[in-house]
Amino acid sequence: MLKRIGMLLLLLLVVPINAALGDEVPAVGSTAPAFSLADQNGKEVSLDSLRGKWLVLYFYPKNDTPGCTEEACSFRDDMDQLTRLGAQVVGVSIAETASNAEFARKYHLPFPLLADKDGVVAQRYGAYSDWMVTRFARRYTFLIDAQGKIAKTYLKVDTSKHSAEIIADLKQLSPSSGK
Repeated sequence: MLKRIGMLLLLLLVVPINAALGDEVPAVGSTAPAFSLADQNGKEVSLDSLRGKWLVLYFYPKNDTPGCTEEACSFRDDMDQLTRLGAQVVGVSIAETASNAEFARKYHLPFPLLADKDGVVAQRYGAYSDWMVTRFARRYTFLIDAQGKIAKTYLKVDTSKHSAEIIADLKQLSPSSGK
């Protein structure tokens, strides 16, 4: 009996809190959850202000870590292609504005990094993890069309190939891509 209680307590410590909260990833075809957050320069950016173009909304765990840096720099390096396909890129992390500003400056990132300090937006997108001792945004990306509908979700991201994957999908999904 003590062994079972011990195992149950261990599971409670290991299972993330958000699993109990039931955060769900918005479905493809649904309206993207609204948000308004400060970017690395302190400017408010909202989903409404981004309408009219494709939006690559990517959530990432932590500034200046290997995977997050690789992902951000890949988007930076592919920005011309993404722009030609009518897309804009926005990153979201559970970080302070100052941390995002330093990350953007260090790697010359030409797109907004939004500070979701309380994790509210990450929760709306099912991308929030809270392990009691640490919390972070899961590495999820949402491709949102010009009307604000979720066109595609990426829940298993390979940071070395992610930007290229999005470019390929935009070429398939965008009527202006000349497919």
